[in-house]
Amino acid sequence: MNSSTNLIFIILAFSLGAVLIWKKETVPAPMRRPMALVALLLIAFAFFLIVYSSVTLGT
Repeated sequence: MNSSTNLIFIILAFSLGAVLIWKKETVPAPMRRPMALVALLLIAFAFFLIVYSSVTLGT
């Protein structure tokens, strides 16, 4: 896997989560839950990529 694309995805996923937390009052009420779920899924996948990259680092 390309590590630079993984790193960009990880940074963007965590940035999306941070922006949603900081600006939660400005997000329209009907969009809060779907956006939070999407951000949660992206952050969980970013954690998976971090763990996967560290496990396959030696091979």
